[in-house]
Amino acid sequence: MDVFYKTEYISPFGVISIVANKNSLVGLYFKERKTHFNYKKLRLEENNNLPIFFDVKKWLDDYFNKKNPSISKLSLKFINATDFQKNVWKILSEIPYSKVLTYKDITNELILKLGLKAMSNQAVAAAIARNPILIIIPCHRVIASNGDLRGYVAGLDIKEKLLKIEGYNNSSSINLS
Repeated sequence: MDVFYKTEYISPFGVISIVANKNSLVGLYFKERKTHFNYKKLRLEENNNLPIFFDVKKWLDDYFNKKNPSISKLSLKFINATDFQKNVWKILSEIPYSKVLTYKDITNELILKLGLKAMSNQAVAAAIARNPILIIIPCHRVIASNGDLRGYVAGLDIKEKLLKIEGYNNSSSINLS
């Protein structure tokens, strides 16, 4: 069994657990919140000194200081993910800072990309909910077609706070559902 490593980061919204193999980030989630990242099946060892952890913590520092860090400088690895999930997460990673897409936008983009006639918004929402690398893969930038905030595994309060950090310019019209 592969060994994975963990460390923690103190964010303005609570403790964030960071999980990596020796070179790549595989999980990032709020420690006291719900997560679909299945870290409990991993062999985890505490290690605060991996270079990837320094990179991720620097990225998070920049993010929480409103510096719009690029994910291109981070090594990410998805474990136990389907091709469909990876396609959804790739689209998420391309949503610009302070902008949002709807679930329907992502569904339509996947229909075009995969050459399909139709696809369920629910399938897309389920893949988004399984995003193992919160904040960095910005699933918080996905909203309902009517502008409501929905479906953030760490909680809608965190989703709203992350969008406010980014200066999302329609935040006054956001409705928490």
